[in-house]
Amino acid sequence: MALKVCKFGGTSMADGNVMTRVRGIILSDPERRYIVVSAPGKRYGDDIKVTDILYACFDAVQREGRCRSEFSRIRSRFTGIVRELGIDFDIETLLDETEAEIDGECSVDFTASRGEYLCARIMASLLGAEFVDAKDVIFFNDAGRLDTEKTYRTLSERVDGLGLVVIPGFYGTGADGRIRTFSRGGSDISGAVVAGAVNASLYENWTDVSGFYACDPKIVNSPKGISVMSYKELRELSYMGANVLHSDSIFPVRRANIPIQIKNTFRPEDAGTSIVPTSHFTPTGNIVTGIAGHRNFTVIYIEKSHMNAEIGFVRKVLTVLEKFGISIEHIPSGIDTMSVVMESSQVSGYRLREVLDGISEEVHPDFLRVTDNVALVATVGHGMSSSVGTSARLFKALAEAGINIKMIDQGSSEMNIIVGVGNDDCERCIAAIYHEFF
Repeated sequence: MALKVCKFGGTSMADGNVMTRVRGIILSDPERRYIVVSAPGKRYGDDIKVTDILYACFDAVQREGRCRSEFSRIRSRFTGIVRELGIDFDIETLLDETEAEIDGECSVDFTASRGEYLCARIMASLLGAEFVDAKDVIFFNDAGRLDTEKTYRTLSERVDGLGLVVIPGFYGTGADGRIRTFSRGGSDISGAVVAGAVNASLYENWTDVSGFYACDPKIVNSPKGISVMSYKELRELSYMGANVLHSDSIFPVRRANIPIQIKNTFRPEDAGTSIVPTSHFTPTGNIVTGIAGHRNFTVIYIEKSHMNAEIGFVRKVLTVLEKFGISIEHIPSGIDTMSVVMESSQVSGYRLREVLDGISEEVHPDFLRVTDNVALVATVGHGMSSSVGTSARLFKALAEAGINIKMIDQGSSEMNIIVGVGNDDCERCIAAIYHEFF
């Protein structure tokens, strides 16, 4: 029998009614064997995610030595879920234990992880499934990165021979033996790790939208849905702001060539979006797959005559940025010029001045300029590389919309074109490109 790993996001765990819906989805397909859950998300617009309440609990422990006042909101949320489900589950005792552990651990990672832990315990009871704690099967190394070999070996051994299994997402055990979390949204990564460890036939990621759209529906009304896309396209679009799936979550499944299916918990009949190995992907239909954008970048423009003949020039610039712990997004370059693009938050205030002084001292540029409040907009699609005039159409659309382009960067794979525009032009830029190609 084929094996499916299903990850359900926060909106799919928001309350007992939705969790009952999830139960029906899982039990409707016997191939859905391994279930990874997030902490309960928002039930309505002004609601607060459980993880955010847990961060407030940690602040209370640091401030007062205990989290009782803040934890009362966690207690109310989970007792409400169990009551709505109508299951025989001793949630009060589990919550008492959890509150005491949060006070005793005084760890932000441990505290933040308890939403997934409690949710998985309840979901396992609802399904009559085996609960497997992520701390026992997912491990991080000394550098804080996933210990893939140990995780895969331990996880596959732990679930071998079991039937239906529920595993909390978002966390595992660090090299020091304490709970460690992935970044926010890391339950997507947990689900992909489980899929890789059990060599799943499919990784289903259940959320509150019916897959990816060609652009953000908040920018363009009813944009075209994407039925099939490649891992590379997913990575590009997710990284640039298409938030359906965590951008790092594809690596465990890509390594094993496991396809991903994005599904809608509230419309399970919708086809969703299939994400397939790039080697198995054949572009069909539209030459552009999707457009996504992200605001608040800073660009440092460096100009120096005969830069191309100066051995080590780029290395010297990047060494300065490494010294300040700054990661780079893009490096567009010409014969005598290069631009370095980074998130503005990394070079705020006086730090930018120090970075510029460091670059000046290392490479003695003829000209140095900074442009901030830049948004990057990526146009992505495998069909672009084999279609004549794609760039011309894109730039014509932006010119007609009156959008000034501050920077252009085309990836070496020729499957994406990135333009830098002003923050205020980000949404108009995305809309103009969408209407040109769709």
